[in-house]
Amino acid sequence: MNLRQLIQPDADWLDSPSPRRVAWVALTACAGLAIYGFTVGFWRDPLLGAYVAVKLPLLIALTLGCNGLLNGLLGLLLGTGLGFRQSLLALLTSFALAALILGSLAPVTFFLALNAPSPDAPTARTAHAAYLVTHTALIGFAGIAANLHLHRLLAGKAPTRAAATTTLLAWLGGNGFLGAQFSWILRPFFGTPGLKVEFLRAHPFADNFYQAVWRSINQFSNGHGLPVLGLLLLILLAPILHAIRTNPKTTPRP
Repeated sequence: MNLRQLIQPDADWLDSPSPRRVAWVALTACAGLAIYGFTVGFWRDPLLGAYVAVKLPLLIALTLGCNGLLNGLLGLLLGTGLGFRQSLLALLTSFALAALILGSLAPVTFFLALNAPSPDAPTARTAHAAYLVTHTALIGFAGIAANLHLHRLLAGKAPTRAAATTTLLAWLGGNGFLGAQFSWILRPFFGTPGLKVEFLRAHPFADNFYQAVWRSINQFSNGHGLPVLGLLLLILLAPILHAIRTNPKTTPRP
């Protein structure tokens, strides 16, 4: 196996979810995320870079591990025809592609961190905000590319394109919901200036990601958080509901 097989898989890629193939894809994902993760934390401190190099692969492992049964069931129930091991391989392939994109950007983000104002500089807060936005954009770009790739894999196996789309959106919802909370527990990743470097916060289970988002929305909307949150949920749910509504009953392909 080589990287070209991962980036441009054969039609039978998901038909052969052997332990060797799954392990190779998982190791590829871990390597790319670890390399990129080091550059994420390096700006605050090289020690935090080492911590994030461990935590990014751990975040993906926890998300897929805890959602493995749900992802497999959704793959079956929504009509893709994929089994549990095939669903795991499909999702691992997506994460591995994102990891390869991010890993290839690691030299750029390393020099970005190296040349940014130090965490002790007067402009450290502004530098931290710009650093966070830059990495968020890069991670978002890698995620979009990886999920488009995942949709092509699903569309090649599902009896209809709608079934592939529905499954992808359901996977994104479940993994995103759990992954967001795990990322909250495993913080810090970027390292806020003024706070000490540590693997986890002193109280990692205090509060949660969704309460923090709610406070931010409520503050941003001047106390009108509920209608704003409802609008955001509608925007997110509309394509899922549309895909489910337009997913016709089909018979398996011969």
